[in-house]
Amino acid sequence: MSKGKILLAEDDRNLAFVIKDNLQDEGFEVIHASDGEAAWQQFQKNDFDICLLDVNMPLRDGFSLAKKIRAESDMIPILFITAKSLEEDRIKGFNTGADDYITKPFSIKELVLRINVFLRRSKKLRSDVLEEYQIGKLKFAYNEMKIYVSDEVISLTQREADLLRFFAQHINKILKREEVLLNVWGKDDYFLGRSMDVFITKLRKHFKADPNVVLETIHGIGFRLNAQ
Repeated sequence: MSKGKILLAEDDRNLAFVIKDNLQDEGFEVIHASDGEAAWQQFQKNDFDICLLDVNMPLRDGFSLAKKIRAESDMIPILFITAKSLEEDRIKGFNTGADDYITKPFSIKELVLRINVFLRRSKKLRSDVLEEYQIGKLKFAYNEMKIYVSDEVISLTQREADLLRFFAQHINKILKREEVLLNVWGKDDYFLGRSMDVFITKLRKHFKADPNVVLETIHGIGFRLNAQ
């Protein structure tokens, strides 16, 4: 039985072969597309558990493809594979709906670990055990990856939902930056910290619906989600 179905969009055929071969050895089903447009066609025809997208591809780049995928589904995790380590590219990727980044060259072991983290969390989201949190006037339904407030429904990506869940479990408590990174990303490093800041900004925009909900930055320490 397959561990999960993966869309691999990568124009470097040699790298794609290595990734696909290794992931299949790990028990995954992998469908490869060598350009962004072919990847989009495959996405429309299949039900994938995770998307691995190269940033620089012909016909449609990874950023554009991620936007189209995210417009169709908030649930599916998107992991960018890129040769670029520039912070601006990472931030642009997260703003187009990506959940994570892995920079070439990388080990297959690290890639498998990242994929497994996302798939475990996807199973939690689809669990029959409903997780709901009241945050001020906001109702956060973790399994649905949605925030409900008045007549408004706000959709979240998996990473946003995981991050908000951790804050919701510790309302009005100070959380250290490294504590948040380790629990939500599984690792504490500079680049993940910068990407976390992007998701923090996104959550703050969602909280505008209730002025009493404030995600406070405790300088030099971390964060606190204040809610009445």
